[in-house]
Amino acid sequence: MSRLTITLSEPRYRALKEAAARRGKAIGQLIDESLEFYGIKTREDALAIFERAGQASRLHETDAMELAVSEVRAHREGQ
Repeated sequence: MSRLTITLSEPRYRALKEAAARRGKAIGQLIDESLEFYGIKTREDALAIFERAGQASRLHETDAMELAVSEVRAHREGQ
C-alpha cells in the first residue's frame, strides 16, 4: 500500500475525521471509497472494463475507440 501526504484545511480535516469515526472506518478507507465512488480506477481496472465492453459490443475495435474518444470529448466540453 502506498502512502500519501495531503494538505487540508483544519475544518476539512476535522470533518473527514468525524465522518470516518461515524462510519467506523479509517480516514484512508473513507478516501479510498470516495475515489471508487467518483470512478477513479487503476489502469488495470479501466482496461478490464474496456475489455468487457469490447466483448459485449458488436462494434469493431476502431469504431469503438472513435466512439469512446468522441464521448469523452463531448463530456469534457460540457463541463
